[in-house]
Amino acid sequence: MSYLALARKWRPRSFAELVGQEHVRQALVNALDSGRIHHAFLFSGTRGVGKTTIARILAKSLNCERGVTSTPCGDCGACREIDEGRFVDLIEVDAASRTKVDDTRELLENVQYLPTRGRCKVYLIDEVHMLSAHSFNALLKTLEEPPTHVKFLLATTDPQKLPVTVLSRCLQFNLKRLPSALIAGRLQHILGAEGVAAEPAAVQLLARAADGSLRDALSLLDQMLAFGAGRVTEADARSMLGTVARQDVVRLAERLAERDARGLMEAVAAIDEFAPDYADLLAALAAILQKVALRQAVPDLAEDEQYDAALLAGLAARMPAEDVQLSYQIAILGRRDLDLAPDPRAGMEMTLLRMLAFLPAGAEGAARSAEAPASRLPPAAAGRGAAPAPPPAATGEWPELLARLELQGAARQLAGNCQLIERAGNRFRFLLDPRAQSLHTRQLEDRLGAALGKLVGTAVAVEIEVGGTMDTPVRREEQARDERLEQARAAIERDPNVQALRDRFGAVVQPDSIKPVG
Repeated sequence: MSYLALARKWRPRSFAELVGQEHVRQALVNALDSGRIHHAFLFSGTRGVGKTTIARILAKSLNCERGVTSTPCGDCGACREIDEGRFVDLIEVDAASRTKVDDTRELLENVQYLPTRGRCKVYLIDEVHMLSAHSFNALLKTLEEPPTHVKFLLATTDPQKLPVTVLSRCLQFNLKRLPSALIAGRLQHILGAEGVAAEPAAVQLLARAADGSLRDALSLLDQMLAFGAGRVTEADARSMLGTVARQDVVRLAERLAERDARGLMEAVAAIDEFAPDYADLLAALAAILQKVALRQAVPDLAEDEQYDAALLAGLAARMPAEDVQLSYQIAILGRRDLDLAPDPRAGMEMTLLRMLAFLPAGAEGAARSAEAPASRLPPAAAGRGAAPAPPPAATGEWPELLARLELQGAARQLAGNCQLIERAGNRFRFLLDPRAQSLHTRQLEDRLGAALGKLVGTAVAVEIEVGGTMDTPVRREEQARDERLEQARAAIERDPNVQALRDRFGAVVQPDSIKPVG
């Protein structure tokens, strides 16, 4: 017995079986049920989203022997013949192979004759945009005033190439690319019906590779079953699709979270041995960063089928949200610029180094390209056998303590605008400069508490109140900067060269242009 491809075997045969495209299905069902059926329909959309399938279902609905209905029986002669592609009154035309005006005229000569077998004569013209200008002119008159027994169903992947005169005479339906989650669900349903066990991560890979086309997804699934000898595993899917192994992407994300430049370069060197597609690698890195960002924004989000929930939670806790967003954007732009790099690996390495270079300045965990390997161990492992950092002797030493905290971005700004006014055991009380009140959020306060707890070796409680003018590290830095500026201005005023320019040319010093060095 000959094998029937999954894309043909599982092609929907009724509106109820249609996957996605709810906006099209609802409009057609309502039109059929109400009897308000237009004479010309245009279905547009990318490949494999259901244009021809919907057109054939509509042809069955119009010609079902039990009457015009949105639920054709599928059992009568007309329904079976349409499913089998041999219904005499369904004329399917591939416009790509019949572009000449003579072909179109020959096709339309029989429009005037009544249907031979069914209720309506249906002309299904696929890739209609391929018709020549003369062919469109030949079609236009019939399309404008067709006999009552004729329906035109046009399908195209490029509606912009159709003349406006044709578009204006059709009901237009734009079919959308299908979401990968919907495609994955359909693949799981088909695999279950076929009795094939599959790893969810493998199905996700196939769904994403289909790029919105369910037909492409089913073709890939056919290929996967042949490649894996009837099995659908993540390893086989990655091998067949040529995608980077998941553990390699995880390794890059973890090294990025640690801001470990050496580790990132070592990971790229190991991946390079397998001749990867670096554009796909950057896309995979961006994908895991997107999942981390989602985990940070919505901690109780449903678990991901590709990456372990504990892994994503760990990365979300270790990477500040602003770092995740910045690294994601750099990955996307780096993928676009790969073709301009000296070679793909160099482009990949520079993109990763750019992620580190543009992280917030002054961060405790800046890129550590020259550190000893032990410095890349997780905090718990690196601290074995060593006592935790001692607490400050007095609250006045808050700037010194702040310099040792592993804080970056907005959390470090919050801490820098605070004054430590009391420490009682594991309880820290701060006053926050009113100028920085907008930084006081629960998330940033929790990150400050976590950094303090990590430094002192135990969990701490943090209380932050908004206070008056205080001696905060930020204000100290501002005061020191102002003093350096005044010193610079005074030095300019005393400079003999400046005095000479004033005396000879009437030069005037612009105070705002003076900047201290260092």
